[in-house]
Amino acid sequence: MLEISLKAAEQLSKEGIEAEIVDLRTLRPLDMEPVIESFKKTNRAVIVEEGWRSYGVGSEVASRIYEEAFDYVDAPIKRVAQEEVPLPYNRNLEQMALPNVDDVIKAVKEVL
Repeated sequence: MLEISLKAAEQLSKEGIEAEIVDLRTLRPLDMEPVIESFKKTNRAVIVEEGWRSYGVGSEVASRIYEEAFDYVDAPIKRVAQEEVPLPYNRNLEQMALPNVDDVIKAVKEVL
């Protein structure tokens, strides 16, 4: 979802909205320090992942932000993830189930 997030950030910058992207390159160990540092700059977060919203890495990241930086929260943390359906094999249906740039932009605007 890095590419999707970067495209969304580029489009948002044209509207005067700056977004910082933190790419979690490893999940174990989960390096939360850059995430928390970034969160403290704006007091807002949008977590984007290709997996399902339920029980995913995004849930863990959101939980840790709430646990480690609760005093900085100014808006609910938004999560953008795959639709809660089995991922289709058909390319067109697959694209409908996965997060896209517009989904990320919408989530960012909801936390402003």
